[in-house]
Amino acid sequence: MPIRGQSFGVVGALSAFPLRLAARRVAELGGRLHRGTTRRTTQVVIGRSLLLKHSQAEIEARIAAASASGLPMRSEAGFLRQIEGTSATPADMTRRALLEQSKLSETVFDHLAWFDAFEHDHEPFSFRDLILARKYAGLVAGGASWSEIARSVHAIGPVASLTALTLQPSARGRIVSRDTHSLAELDGQRLLALEETGEDSEDYFGLAETAEAAGLFAEAATLYRQCLALDPGDATAAFNLGNCEKASGDLEDAVHAYCTAIKRDPDFVEAWFNLGGLYRDLGKTQAARSHLARAVALDANYADAIYNLGALDYDSGALATARAAWLRYLELDTDSDWARRAKAGIAVIDRQLRKFAG
Repeated sequence: MPIRGQSFGVVGALSAFPLRLAARRVAELGGRLHRGTTRRTTQVVIGRSLLLKHSQAEIEARIAAASASGLPMRSEAGFLRQIEGTSATPADMTRRALLEQSKLSETVFDHLAWFDAFEHDHEPFSFRDLILARKYAGLVAGGASWSEIARSVHAIGPVASLTALTLQPSARGRIVSRDTHSLAELDGQRLLALEETGEDSEDYFGLAETAEAAGLFAEAATLYRQCLALDPGDATAAFNLGNCEKASGDLEDAVHAYCTAIKRDPDFVEAWFNLGGLYRDLGKTQAARSHLARAVALDANYADAIYNLGALDYDSGALATARAAWLRYLELDTDSDWARRAKAGIAVIDRQLRKFAG
């Protein structure tokens, strides 16, 4: 698939190289790469560093949140092949056929594929992938979890080399290979033999997300600032910093953070929307209108931005324009509380217009 026009959202950190270098390469190819998923994300990339820093439950929760978007999911190696313009070995097996022949559960299979435990991260799959799937099914039957398998297989080099080994789980939570004389833990180079990068910003970002989720906005803001000190081009860290500053009541600092996010990524539609809402809160109507309009220009189906534009028009007395905006909103949302407010607003406008006409 061509890179131009694609927007990649990375869940976790890439193990191959720092996110800023990947973003630079994707930008050179006409695409966009950022942390997490946004409204303009077209593909989700699962960073393999998740295996090193999080428990299986934490990883599954983050992947479930990302997959809820319904966007295509790519493994890190699959993403690298995409930006390098290369491909894995020839393959012709469907996902369904592989699952039926290997007896591996869909959940385990998908997580192993997202973490590059196969030659291919999506169909078509190869015969080697089938062999690997059967081996992994045996490991699961022996008590191994998918995360134990994924962490272990990345210690040996090209994953296809596992097809020649007899594998079994160990009591230490590692996968071991058996030969005639001994047992040995899988050890050696990782799947993608790359230099360690010392990307400390990834650690700060994870801590910041945890603090933000716990409502510790001042602490989270400090950590996001550290992320930006290490990687000034990180638009997502700047955006999240703006959210924390706003939650803490530091509105001017929040404006600066959102502006930084937009400067780093002009297509960051949520940053345009949040900044527009903040300008509205600050009474800067024209700035609010221009930023919300930019959000709608980037995403014509951004219902919240359309609603807020209608509210600005209503407040300024542009009733017909407000009515049109709220009608458009109702094309996108018919059942929420905001939809009911839009319907009520339209009814009020209709009464006022009839009064003026009379």
